[in-house]
Amino acid sequence: MRRTLLAACALAVPLLPAAALAEGKPLPPPASAVMPPVELTISMQDGKPVCAPQEIRLPADTNVALHVVSSADTPVTLTMPGQFANGRVLHADGDLVHVASEDGYLVKQNGKGTLRLRTLGPGQESYACTSTRDRKAPFTGTFVRTPPAG
Repeated sequence: MRRTLLAACALAVPLLPAAALAEGKPLPPPASAVMPPVELTISMQDGKPVCAPQEIRLPADTNVALHVVSSADTPVTLTMPGQFANGRVLHADGDLVHVASEDGYLVKQNGKGTLRLRTLGPGQESYACTSTRDRKAPFTGTFVRTPPAG
């Protein structure tokens, strides 16, 4: 029994680096060494989530710290298509749960947390905050990534 277990472990060890690489190749160095902090707040108005700021402006291809603070009385899903894919999120903590689609994070009721992530390249997309109670009425804002300064 012990030999079988050792043999299985010996066979699995060479596969570990390949499994780690299968998740995605490492990101190139960020375009800027500065990690700007940005705060996103979530509140409820008339039973619907409202996120602020309406327009999130961040430097492109840069590591940022997105601080999320919710005063919503229900869990809210924050989505930014492509931005929360594995490999782009460097660290997440607090009351944030990665959703299966990889497009968003569930922010727990009255939750707060920090997402450290690498922004996508220059461009602009919509972002959304959606209540788990009413998915048909999301708040939508704009996520703008500008070329980093210097």
